[in-house]
Amino acid sequence: MVKYLLGWLVVFAIRLMPFRPANVEPLMATLMPYSKKYGWIGGFVFAFFGIVLFDVATGNVGLWTWITGGVYGLIGTGAYFYFRNRPATAKNFVIFSVLGTLVFDAITGLGIGPIFYGQPFMQALTGQIPFTLRHLLGNVVLALFVAPAIYRWVVENPIFATRLLWNRLAHHATIR
Repeated sequence: MVKYLLGWLVVFAIRLMPFRPANVEPLMATLMPYSKKYGWIGGFVFAFFGIVLFDVATGNVGLWTWITGGVYGLIGTGAYFYFRNRPATAKNFVIFSVLGTLVFDAITGLGIGPIFYGQPFMQALTGQIPFTLRHLLGNVVLALFVAPAIYRWVVENPIFATRLLWNRLAHHATIR
């Protein structure tokens, strides 16, 4: 749980950065290490709640919260299957971030507007192309630098193991 909280803090910190370009979203880069380590359920939970907790904290919960949370959850599940037999390298993080971004943007950008808001498909498509190009650029950069760091310094780091932290707290409490 501690490792999940740290991951969500990274997501919050980057998403709340002032003057951050709208298409620089850290969730893809952070969900991949969690999917690699904690399996398809762990990947789904991290990604889904990465959206939901942020929207709750910022007071922006709506239909979009549940749709993007669910789609990112599915991307987290897909990341597990991609990384199941692959090492957690910057190259593999970049490859999956491209695939995951294209799937996410196709579902949310091309499907949601026309289905839920009556947007013409061609309008959704022409608006989605520049958005997806910027989204890909942001996700590739974050996958190259943030995902390996999260995997190494948080997900694989035994210092942040919940059981270890509880044991340390209990030890310090009994000393006093």
